[in-house]
Amino acid sequence: MQIQLLPSSFDAGGSANAAQRLTCFVIDDRVTVDAGSIGIALTDSQRRTVRDVIVTHPHMDHIASLPIYVDDLFGELEQPVRIHATAKVIELLKLDVFNDTVYPKFDELKNEHGSVMEYLPFEPGKEFRVAHLNVTAITVNHIVPTVGLVISDGKTTVAFSSDTAETEEFWKVVNRAQQLHALFIEASFPDSMQKLAHASKHLTPSMLRSELTKLNHNGMDILAVHLKPAFREKVAQELSQLQIDNLSVMETGRIYEW
Repeated sequence: MQIQLLPSSFDAGGSANAAQRLTCFVIDDRVTVDAGSIGIALTDSQRRTVRDVIVTHPHMDHIASLPIYVDDLFGELEQPVRIHATAKVIELLKLDVFNDTVYPKFDELKNEHGSVMEYLPFEPGKEFRVAHLNVTAITVNHIVPTVGLVISDGKTTVAFSSDTAETEEFWKVVNRAQQLHALFIEASFPDSMQKLAHASKHLTPSMLRSELTKLNHNGMDILAVHLKPAFREKVAQELSQLQIDNLSVMETGRIYEW
């Protein structure tokens, strides 16, 4: 399984900026988890193959360029872009984004090949299929309806916490997996901003360490994501000071493979 955290922006030389302002993970060039930078950072090859988008929650940094992605591909789509989300998140996307005011209701539009976008609802706790992947969504503790994910291709299993504060059910489901190869877990704010982290339902490095005590698996790669750009260096420093084996900050643009 190959996973890439798409860059949010690029420097003058075309290199990926390390700061993560938008969230979009690409799996095997076919499926994305969230869509923050999907419309600006996919390669031309990926644009031809990514047709399934799992939306964990409707915050802007996780969906920002999804409308642009569908819009850009409108005329050439031979199959619809499939939006996988909970019924509540789909309701919010219809209400707040694809509403004919902010952007067209693409699920109601067609090109010469047929529909250009469709919503596919899933239920937390029930495994569902996305392309070649088996996915289980788990409700986590954020300020809007949000799910974490456990994803497997039959050989490799990974887990995404998505945006969350302290949570319980996510770890129970992750611990039921036979093996875990990688964990993508948020660490938004430095420890000095724990009050804000609690209010916005995010994690600090110390909170992340506490959450990891709920994990029964050992030896997997632990990749910290969602570091707020203004505090990135401080959060990265505090994560390093935790001295947790296999814990590192995920690099934007790099392709990780398990």
